[in-house]
Amino acid sequence: MSQDFNLHIPPGRSEAVHFAGNSCDSADNPKRKPSIREALHETAVLLEALPQASPRLEAELLLCHATGLARTKLLTWPEAEIGDKDLARFKSLVQRRLAGEPIAYIRGRQAFWTLDLCVTADTLIPRPETELLVELTLERLPADAPLLILDAGSGSGAIAAALASERPAWTLIATDRSIRAARVARDNLRENAPGNSGVVACHWLAPIAEGSLHAVVGNPPYIRDADPHLQLGDLPREPRRALAAGPDGLDAIRALSAQAVARLRPAGFIALEHGFDQGSAVRAILTQQGFGDIVTHRDLSGRERATTGLLAI
Repeated sequence: MSQDFNLHIPPGRSEAVHFAGNSCDSADNPKRKPSIREALHETAVLLEALPQASPRLEAELLLCHATGLARTKLLTWPEAEIGDKDLARFKSLVQRRLAGEPIAYIRGRQAFWTLDLCVTADTLIPRPETELLVELTLERLPADAPLLILDAGSGSGAIAAALASERPAWTLIATDRSIRAARVARDNLRENAPGNSGVVACHWLAPIAEGSLHAVVGNPPYIRDADPHLQLGDLPREPRRALAAGPDGLDAIRALSAQAVARLRPAGFIALEHGFDQGSAVRAILTQQGFGDIVTHRDLSGRERATTGLLAI
């Protein structure tokens, strides 16, 4: 006898979902619950229907979230049965994922740098490519100097939290025009960098004093409004204001770099993430705003991903 997982199947998937255990065990114990191995296998098969998913990893993360078990526990005890309450929670989580909800929003957490951050549907999901901004800032600025650095359009506060956790001597300010996103950033900064960071709910750098900042770092929206990628993967569920920025995707970068000129100190540092095909355009924007020493940096995939510069003295 097999145990039916009872999940709604995505369009185009009509087969029944079962945890098919050992037939002898099932005959001896018809009430046997599905094992960790069975649940993970069947869930991974279902998640293969989702575009840009990581089926096995996501199945493990969802089961960890439902049961409270660490991933190492799942791997160490794959034959352990899943209790009724945990199984019900797992079914609910998997159904949400099959409906297209990003796994980071389902779990309410996302790994970034060395941190485990809170995320909600009010914030962009932090991505590994954005860690390049953290690396560039750590490399360029003196570690022990009392610097004032701003993470513009911070969302979850990922960049600010990562920098503040690495550099206790620095003071990090995270800004976001969304009150709800600012609250998420506040919680993440309190958890990861309580002594040297803060959040301001504002549009880019509007209330920041002129000539006060040593650096501006940001992952502004840079996708073109009509880009079909906005309909792929997790992007349809993420805040559009944090993704798209005008016909060429550069409206936010133009506005942010213009505001940065007045707020940065002489020789102040700027580091902005952008699209893989926008490097030359961003270099031109920074040049027009009076920045020098402009360099575009590639991510681990070899694509242009971030551009840095120094404000001319």
